[in-house]
Amino acid sequence: MNETIREKLAVLPTQPGCYLMKDKHGTVIYVGKSKLLRNRVRSYFTGANDQKTQRLVREIKDFEYIVTSSEIEALILEMNLIKKYDPKYNVLLKDDKSYPFLKITNERHPRLIVTRKVKKDRGKYFGPYPNVLAARETKKLLDRLYPLRKCKNPKGRHCLYYHMNQCLACSENPPSREEYQKIVQEMTSFLNGGHNQIKKDLTEKMYDASESLNFERAKEIRDLIEHLESVMEQQKMTMNDNVDRDVFHYSYDKGWMCVQVFFIRQGKLIERDVSLFPFFDDAQETFLSFIGSFYLHHHHPKPKQVLVPIPTDVELLKKLLEVDVHIPMRGRKKELVELAGKNAEIALKEKFTLIERNEERTIKAVERLGEKLEIETPHRIEAFDNSNIQGTDPVSAMVVFIDGKPAKKEYRKYKIKNVEGPDDYETMREVIRRRYTRVLKEHLPLPDLIMVDGAKGQMSAAIDVLENELGLDIPLCGLAKDDKHRTSELLYGEPVQVVSLDRRSQEFYFIQRIQDEVHRFAITFHRQLRGKGAFHSELDKIDGVGAQRKKLLLTHFRSITELKKATKEELIRLGIPNPVAENIISQLKSKIQND
Repeated sequence: MNETIREKLAVLPTQPGCYLMKDKHGTVIYVGKSKLLRNRVRSYFTGANDQKTQRLVREIKDFEYIVTSSEIEALILEMNLIKKYDPKYNVLLKDDKSYPFLKITNERHPRLIVTRKVKKDRGKYFGPYPNVLAARETKKLLDRLYPLRKCKNPKGRHCLYYHMNQCLACSENPPSREEYQKIVQEMTSFLNGGHNQIKKDLTEKMYDASESLNFERAKEIRDLIEHLESVMEQQKMTMNDNVDRDVFHYSYDKGWMCVQVFFIRQGKLIERDVSLFPFFDDAQETFLSFIGSFYLHHHHPKPKQVLVPIPTDVELLKKLLEVDVHIPMRGRKKELVELAGKNAEIALKEKFTLIERNEERTIKAVERLGEKLEIETPHRIEAFDNSNIQGTDPVSAMVVFIDGKPAKKEYRKYKIKNVEGPDDYETMREVIRRRYTRVLKEHLPLPDLIMVDGAKGQMSAAIDVLENELGLDIPLCGLAKDDKHRTSELLYGEPVQVVSLDRRSQEFYFIQRIQDEVHRFAITFHRQLRGKGAFHSELDKIDGVGAQRKKLLLTHFRSITELKKATKEELIRLGIPNPVAENIISQLKSKIQND
């Protein structure tokens, strides 16, 4: 613990508020809230913490706090600060998943669509459907039952759906507003649980068609009834009061939490949501933050009632969400909450082994790599590789790994501008110079470790630019390959030495993944450039020869070699204007002389 943190801990207030943890670059890496700021913030730096929290604390070099007048203000402020700073350790609030709804639009010719955005546009929304396939299957069924608009064709210009009796908006006599209103009411009744009446009506139509010996129509209606039963079978009845509810419960262990949400719409359990994430605060407060962010941060529509387990601060949630929040003590509602909790516990146990295995491959591998190199944990690693064929189209590529995982949005490609011929050392100088000049100019985050694909020569070239030209002191290592182009050694230090790594260790597999990824990225970029160059022709540089004339010339003469033998008169007979024909003859002949 540094002196700055020690002094700030001594004067922390005993009031509710939010705190912002910062790393050595001043970047906010975690935002939390508490009823008592002093107790919560001090708990990070005193006493025993789990391994995951210890990792967070090792990165904290400073913190700030904001006092609020109430706990609910602290909860709202926490969500706003997380949205503003996007801290890497606030995992639970980063998932921007949204769920699809079925929407009947408010138009002259209404449409049934699947959407993920709920707007105040007087449309009718039904859902959410956490399973997008369920939403699409329901829409497919309703499209067959009700002929709402499926196209943008004007009246009288029939679309395919019109011929399938699924779109009447483009007919010569489209439905009136009153007819549409009746269709919308029937669809609304269906989506609100009135599918039994629809099934009854379809069954009567099937029998009528059968009695009229219209067996093909009867078979179509029978198939439609089976589709209806299949779709509705997925929605099990849970309550008989038709109230929309969301049911929450959670389970936690070893610094990880699983929250289960059951979506009950019109008395039916339509789907569930599972969220699994690490947490660093008190479990109950993290659970409250999750529910708040679930509705306010991700804009999920609020149901009429939210069911939560004991112990949960119901009054705080009521003020925050402005809906009925209830802890059921008996009956079917209590069973639903307990069922959500049981599912959360099972999901946490099932996923925990996979989570630990993933941590072993990423974060822990990065930590052990830092220990081997005797540097701080390299949370951000930038790796470089060059690619060329005998000096042609030289390129370089950079990949970024953050906490052991590729950050593909930060990958960069470089066309080499100032190096002639196959010179890996000068290529490395140029790309390192360009990358970190820009980093300094634009105040981008500096890496904790730089990796170059190569041995001592590439390392020396990169270090020379970093230290002597840019004045940067960033740890840099080299990745050497064996004769089969596989990762063989990690080089580091001055003088350069081989870092001893067990070839079966996760840290060795980690640097191998980095080297493979940067090599793949560089090779792909180089192939793209070569592919573009493969379609170039000597004719491209001749004034007056565009795509059409180039095609005409190559079709007639078959090759550039044959074209070079052509006379001006032959070109003119093909329809080439005299000035352009002269340009072609002159350019191609000068090319022959130069060759």
